[in-house]
Amino acid sequence: MPPYQAVLFDLDGTLADTAPDLAAALNRMRRERGLEALPLALLRPMASHGARGMIQVGFALGLDHIDYPALRDEFLRNYAQDICVHTCLFPGLDRVIGQLVDRALPWGIVTNKMAALTHQLLASMSLPFQPGCVVSGDTTAKPKPAPDSLLHASVVLGVPAQQCLYVGDDWRDMQAAQAAGMGFAAAAYGYCGQQEPRRWGAQCILDEPTQLLQLGLI
Repeated sequence: MPPYQAVLFDLDGTLADTAPDLAAALNRMRRERGLEALPLALLRPMASHGARGMIQVGFALGLDHIDYPALRDEFLRNYAQDICVHTCLFPGLDRVIGQLVDRALPWGIVTNKMAALTHQLLASMSLPFQPGCVVSGDTTAKPKPAPDSLLHASVVLGVPAQQCLYVGDDWRDMQAAQAAGMGFAAAAYGYCGQQEPRRWGAQCILDEPTQLLQLGLI
């Protein structure tokens, strides 16, 4: 398999372990309503789905429910107030990114998180190396699973889409990468929802991030 010339990462559940702070934002809402906090193990699989996933698990209602917009806005306010209390890079990703930089391989972030929260989080995390691009859920007309955000990232990096590898922990990431003509590595160490990433048909499965350096992809 030929090596890729750039690597793009999803954010929540792939680059950063954001589940503890997302869960805390939801559990604050539950406690204020006299409900018990839910365990992180229950909430973690849905963390890649952001507010929608958290509210679905925490209050058993979806996007079409009349109360959803108000709950979403409350959740996002809570999350923005404490966006990086426990969030950190997944173990080994500092080494992976360092190797990309040493090899002069461009890297970037493509997420469905809204830009305001994306940039707030990245500023709070103080990444050891700055990404070549950051593409958020509202950067392009259509977020993942549409390919728009990935194609935009390849243009910003100056690397053809076919030479980019996208790393993600959700089936939507796989769909977006395929539609963009990119390679895809499934981050099985991430959240993955209720899905089994080994059934996605990815170029490779990463049980931990540093495997990316061992598979001859970059």
